[in-house]
Amino acid sequence: MKVAAAYLLAVLGGNKSPTADDIKNILGSVGAEAEDDRIELLLSQVKGKDIVEIIASGREKLASVPSGGGAMAVAAPATGGGGGAAPPDAAESKKEEKVEDEESDDDMILTLFD
Repeated sequence: MKVAAAYLLAVLGGNKSPTADDIKNILGSVGAEAEDDRIELLLSQVKGKDIVEIIASGREKLASVPSGGGAMAVAAPATGGGGGAAPPDAAESKKEEKVEDEESDDDMILTLFD
């Protein structure tokens, strides 16, 4: 990842075709070690390609990756009934958890600014 970041920094700095030495210099300026095999792999993959096209194709690939969020999976109750509602105990515990979360957030804010 750091090799790709150094490559992008070189391109953003105006170097249309950064070399391995350019990438090593950028990484060395922040105290990061440069791995020659990773640098050569990256340079071989981007050789002759426009950085804008590379980023656009990467965005298309990332669009298909699930990013979490959304609904949580809930286990079905072990009882044999076909009811669709959750038992009252589950609803009460959710309310309690919500109240606890709000309290912990308040405590956190107070400790940050004390």
